[in-house]
Amino acid sequence: MAVIARLQFLHLQPCPKALTPCFLSPTAATRLRSFRKFYSLCSNSDQIHENSSGGSIVGDLLDYLNESWTHFHATAEAKRQLLDAGFHLLNETEEWNLKPGGRYFFTTNMSSLVAFAIGEKYSIGNGFHVIAAHTDSPCLKLKPKSASSKPGYLMVSVQTYGAGLWHTWFDRDLSVAGRVIVRSNDGSFAHKLVKVRRPLLRIPTLAIHLDRTVNKDGFKPNLETHLIPLLSTRCEESLPESKGISSTPSKAGHHPKLLEVLSEELNCAIDDILSIELNVCDTQPSCLGGVNNEFIFSGRLDNLASSFCALRALIDSCQSSGDLSSENAIRMVALFDNEEVGSNSIQGAGAPTMFQAMRRIVGCIAHQYVGEGAVERAIRQSF
Repeated sequence: MAVIARLQFLHLQPCPKALTPCFLSPTAATRLRSFRKFYSLCSNSDQIHENSSGGSIVGDLLDYLNESWTHFHATAEAKRQLLDAGFHLLNETEEWNLKPGGRYFFTTNMSSLVAFAIGEKYSIGNGFHVIAAHTDSPCLKLKPKSASSKPGYLMVSVQTYGAGLWHTWFDRDLSVAGRVIVRSNDGSFAHKLVKVRRPLLRIPTLAIHLDRTVNKDGFKPNLETHLIPLLSTRCEESLPESKGISSTPSKAGHHPKLLEVLSEELNCAIDDILSIELNVCDTQPSCLGGVNNEFIFSGRLDNLASSFCALRALIDSCQSSGDLSSENAIRMVALFDNEEVGSNSIQGAGAPTMFQAMRRIVGCIAHQYVGEGAVERAIRQSF
């Protein structure tokens, strides 16, 4: 689950141009290939301004990884960065009022995002320059009814999501994060993100005394019977009666102890928690490693590394007023969800979301008049 990445194109110094990589090793010619696609956001790469922030892009990536425990948190962090950079948040259900030189974005399901910047010299029929990535990663997800138990222990039933290396989830300090639907004081429903930072769960392996052949036969866990995290011991007599906590599964199918932890994180009553969508997450933070700090030790690099680079490329390439003055195309970044399970969801790449956005953008800039094949011509000139 922990991934080691070589800092081939991320270990940058403050660069004279925001999207120009400054590599530690001048011999790493092949490393440039990973960064070339970011130039495609700009029709005129000479318009890329100098990076005056002076910050470390590697440090920013680590911050993004540590904030993005789930696809919901990755999208929320991307949303925060775009708002801080001056992008305008759009609503898919409302009328758009777009202008050349403007920067906009919208989200779907709180887990996918499309952001774009319109060149001031854009004319109808010109193309879109798009970078696409995805916010989800292979993980364990709590089942809709997660309460499970064995004699003396409370456990949490999980299901695998995507094609993960599941043996790497054993013997780690795990917790939960995701989205919770909460009843507000006025009776309405609200979606809230939650992240329990302290270790809450663990999937233990057997001691060698109980599994003598594991080194010879290999570790082959049964995903249904072995991949069940421990939540707590089951000691009814030690539970505080004042809180009304019981080890018996609630009507919602989740352990009351787990719901209590969520209620404390969300500052709400347990009865106000109506639904949860949680991932099991590793609490070990992403960090630099190696003798020369040349590695990034982190999970979820598939595909948060690409999501971060795409987002950073768009923000850095159009953060000043003159960056779009010579642009005759539309720069776009699409961060989809559910790539790990086929992309066939309303927030996945298989949905028409991005192409619908393209059609709306062209129609809005054309002031309701769209010439013959304007959208089709724009798509043909896109990459």
